[in-house]
Amino acid sequence: MTAADRPAPPDVVTFGETMAALRAQGALRLGGSLGLSVAGAESNVAIGLARLGHRVRWAGRVGADELGALVLRTLRAEGVDTGHAVTDDSGRPTGLLLTEPRLGTLTRVSYYRAGSAGSAVSPADVLPALAAGTRILHLTGITPALGPSAAEAVLAAATTAREAGITVCLDVNHRSRLWSADRARTVLIPMLAHVDLLIASEDELPLVQERPDADEPDAVAGLLAAGVGEVVVKRGARGATSHTADGANDRAARQVDAVDLVGAGDAFVGRLSIRTPRRRGRPRPVCTVPSPPRPSPSPPGATGRAFRHGTNSACSTSPTARPSAEPGDRT
Repeated sequence: MTAADRPAPPDVVTFGETMAALRAQGALRLGGSLGLSVAGAESNVAIGLARLGHRVRWAGRVGADELGALVLRTLRAEGVDTGHAVTDDSGRPTGLLLTEPRLGTLTRVSYYRAGSAGSAVSPADVLPALAAGTRILHLTGITPALGPSAAEAVLAAATTAREAGITVCLDVNHRSRLWSADRARTVLIPMLAHVDLLIASEDELPLVQERPDADEPDAVAGLLAAGVGEVVVKRGARGATSHTADGANDRAARQVDAVDLVGAGDAFVGRLSIRTPRRRGRPRPVCTVPSPPRPSPSPPGATGRAFRHGTNSACSTSPTARPSAEPGDRT
């Protein structure tokens, strides 16, 4: 095989747990039909970027079951590379997520993922996915919350990517039903030495601070001083602020009609152009996601305003929109 015959490396690599998703049209206790699709923060971002024309690779573990087959088929159908995904043959199942509408635009989300295949992802599963020439590694704070091997995989991938000159993006994406704030802080803070772009909502900033009571200016200054190249603070309907060593840049949220708040933050992250400045005196690659070809028209029934098709997606560009009923989650 000549160099010209080799496939181009991915623009973005990401990994985490993707689950089967059952979506109710009304209260679950009242019965009725459920729609079956897939859900996962990292795969939402992967699908969104693939739809924008980028080369994206997803790694992770699924169960040796029909739901695992659904996850892989859906990702492949969206143009996401799943060549490094692992099918777990140890008896661990693919995780499951249930959603049901509540009042207004609120959605209650329940997770059934304890002991799942995705929670057993390991460094050996994900490190081979980081091919030479990869530009961005996208991580979330959900994956290290799944268990010890998953936490090891995230830290190993961030370390390896950083050493290889790959831009590392971390979306804090806290899930209080997976771990406590103290536990999240213990795991996430050591990762910051390898992070170029940190994305957090206003209430998530304390999770990456030694002093959780620090105000936002001090928190951001500490992160930049620690070597994080850019800190993006999401403010919901008020937009977002990007902080770098050159100063702050505020952006208002685009107002659209919300279809589903679950996954809105993933849509925001998937659309975010990633630029990293110099860090600790070393030149870092400027990693702006390039403008892709104009996407093809959305299929019939699609809103055209979000990363739809079987994923946790939302057409709202309000960057911190999250399911407000998270205390009902089950892990």
